[in-house]
Amino acid sequence: MRISDITPFIGAELADTTYADLIQPDVFAELVRVLRERELVVVRGLELTPRQQINLASCLGRPVPFVIEKYRHPEFIEIMISSNEVKNNKPVGVARVGNFWHQDSSFIANPAPYTMLHGVTVPSTSGHTLLANAADVYDRMPREWQEKIEGRIGLASVAKRLRIRPEHVGLSVAEFRALADIEHPKVEHPLVRVDPFTKRKYLYGSPEYLDSVIGFDANENEAFFAVINSLLRDEEHVYTHRWTRNDLVIWKTATTYHAATEVEPGAARTVHRISIESAD
Repeated sequence: MRISDITPFIGAELADTTYADLIQPDVFAELVRVLRERELVVVRGLELTPRQQINLASCLGRPVPFVIEKYRHPEFIEIMISSNEVKNNKPVGVARVGNFWHQDSSFIANPAPYTMLHGVTVPSTSGHTLLANAADVYDRMPREWQEKIEGRIGLASVAKRLRIRPEHVGLSVAEFRALADIEHPKVEHPLVRVDPFTKRKYLYGSPEYLDSVIGFDANENEAFFAVINSLLRDEEHVYTHRWTRNDLVIWKTATTYHAATEVEPGAARTVHRISIESAD
């Protein structure tokens, strides 16, 4: 197995490895070490069955059944299918998910610490995944903003990205927002955290999953969100993962910002996703 850094700021790629290699305890321990240090690990062209993907995820922690049943793999409830494909007049999975910068599930109190994706059907010219290191984002933040957010608490919410369902038809905007607050209560997270493995400070919170910062007024919230967005738009600090078939991609959810790019018309894209809770 060969290991090489993908960029100076995030990611490592593992080459010359197979599933049989990765299930060896010493080899997987090396993958975990690299993941903890580099936030993101990519294994190109790793042929996996759904069961094998779950086995690898189980080496890292506890695979979590996906919350929406209709988007689960038909045989494996731990796998969420992200797909724009349709078979027998039924969607294969959930289409257009994660097309904005975020940290996975930061709108809940205790998000699973790892995400694992396996590329099943992937176009080469679109449907990429953009990734950035939240510690690098914090380091590049202007000093005055670092000082301004130190010790601050962010109110995280999924309300901005909540999808309208049939039962919401007829609700006013105010009624829909009130219902969202009941169904998905806001949670509190410190904006500045320290990664337990790298010991680096990192920013925890994205504008799409942040309602506000406690103690900030409307203008301060807007200015803070603009700072985050400007840092995430800096292409020199963003890794673009251009998928190839059977890629396995694993990241630390708290320290990895990511966003999916649009899939070009007529292109099929299916990826199997597993959220992994800590085994501790």
